[in-house]
Amino acid sequence: MEDVTTTLDRLETGRLAAVTALSAGGGQRRRLLELGFVPGGRVQAVQESPWGDPVAYAVCGAVIALRRADARQIAVRPLT
Repeated sequence: MEDVTTTLDRLETGRLAAVTALSAGGGQRRRLLELGFVPGGRVQAVQESPWGDPVAYAVCGAVIALRRADARQIAVRPLT
């Protein structure tokens, strides 16, 4: 099976993925890490707003809403 990496903003609702890297820097990186988006962690796209932005993600036992621009800075590998 091919190891496919994408960004969190492209993860379909209901899909589970593993975080592989963060491209954000400085305070933005620290914020994402504090929210639980750590390399190796699991995240699931839970619900999309009616306008498509933001999207709710389940991570570390919580549901976090992120704008697609922020989610684009999180690299993930979809899990089957």
